[in-house]
Parts: sequence; C-alpha cells; structure tokens
Amino acid sequence: MRMVALPGGETVPALGQGTWYMGERRGDTAKQADALRLGIDLGMTLIDTAEMYASGGAEEVVATASSGLRDRLFIVSKVLPQNASRGGVAAACERSLKRLNTDRIDLYLLHWRGGHPLAETVAAFEALKAAGKIRYWGVSNLDTADMRELLAVPGGAGCAADQVLYHPNSRGIEFDLLGWCADHKIPVMAYSPLGHDVRRLLGSPALRAVAARHGATPAQVAIAWGLRGGGNVISIPKAADAAHVRENAAAAEISLTADDLAAIDAAHPPPTRKQGLDLL
Repeated sequence: MRMVALPGGETVPALGQGTWYMGERRGDTAKQADALRLGIDLGMTLIDTAEMYASGGAEEVVATASSGLRDRLFIVSKVLPQNASRGGVAAACERSLKRLNTDRIDLYLLHWRGGHPLAETVAAFEALKAAGKIRYWGVSNLDTADMRELLAVPGGAGCAADQVLYHPNSRGIEFDLLGWCADHKIPVMAYSPLGHDVRRLLGSPALRAVAARHGATPAQVAIAWGLRGGGNVISIPKAADAAHVRENAAAAEISLTADDLAAIDAAHPPPTRKQGLDLL
C-alpha cells in the first residue's frame, strides 16, 4: 500500500475507506462492518467518518468494525460547523469518542466552515490534542484563501489535512489548492473519488478505454487517477460489500501511463482558471 506523510512524518495509507451513508439502517451494520474489516485486512487501515453521517450511525459502524483492531487503525472523524465553538468542539468530540468506542480520534476535521471563527475552532482542536483526545486535526471543504487564513491564526500551522471533493469530473483544486497544500506539506484527502453521480463518471468512454487496457474497471481507474501524483493525496472511496472493497483495494496497484493520463485529460480537462470549490 502506498503511504502519505502527515506533517511531522507519520505515514498513513494513500487509499482508505469512507463511510458516508453507512449506519442509516441497523440491519446493515454487520455487513458494513464486515466490509470495513475486509478493507483493513487489505491494507486500507485509514477509515473516514463524521458525526453528520447517519447522525452518528456511521461512527457506530466503525466502532463495530474496529473491535479488537483499534491499534491498527487511523480513524478520521469530523465535527459539524455549528458545533465548532470552543465548548462545542469538546462536547462533539466526546460524543464521537463514545460512538466510536475509542479513547482517541487520530484525525479530527472541521467538516466545513461555518459561523464560528477559525481561531476559536483551532484553539479547541489544540486543547483536545493536549488532552490526548485527538492526535491530529484538520479541515474539510476549505479552499486556498480559507487555508491561508487558517494558517495565519494562532496554532493554525498544526493543520494536518484538507479533505475536499476530487475526481476526474471535479478538478478545480488542481488550479491552486492542490499545489498550495503540497507546498505546505498538508495532505489532501479526496472524498467521493467516484463522484456523486457515479454512473456518469464511470460511463466515461475515456475511463472505460483506459480500464480495458489495464484489465481493470472504470472505478479502479478513477481511484488510481486520484492517486497518480504520488505522495500528497489520500483517497477514501466507500464500499459496503466485499466485492467492491476488493475492487477498491486493487486500484492502488494500477500505474497509469502518460497516454492514459492524456486520454483522461482530453475527456475530463484540468482547470484553466480559478473555480469555486466543488462541494457535496
């Protein structure tokens, strides 16, 4: 498994597992937890979740999946912006810790920017670090200007990741955010690497042609494309059944050629100007 370095040097898998839409029905918990455990066995030991997902239900699925395996895992969760005050972050973190059945969250993210000042949220994150409740903190859905502002507040340089939407049909971050994060050694976590409209992306003739050349699926090509740059992107596709988990894990082994990338660029062109940050 390819690895990505966090600020400070600790490494995490470049390919992890997402949990958006997990935990919405109790009857699916066992199957979803089994899928996550299979992913762990295949090296995808970074698991991303959030208090928002199924109102905490996804965190409970992660707790089931991580039983007996916690020390092998790097667990990421997120605090909602309305909870991002000094006291709100602390309370939300305690609720997430309880649902996750763990004593620490490895990476705790602000889910998106809201009304609370970034300085207040950062202070809350730093207090949680000092207390051993979280190991790292970061953000999600912040664009370049927001990131510059973040790093200027007291403690802001401690940001360990920015999680944003990134896939072949959503490449706006390539104009400046991706390079800015690389320059500051802040990993980018790519959520929904197959897009929200999965059928539209996976129906791409370019992805299908590249997949055929590699004996792969368009989904695997899309994931491999997101990881193509090497050391600063972490991809977190979701899979709730064993077949999809195995498919995702195998994507990390695909090396796209210059011709492959040129074909994808022609069909899904990179940005030529600054664009608003895509959100889901």
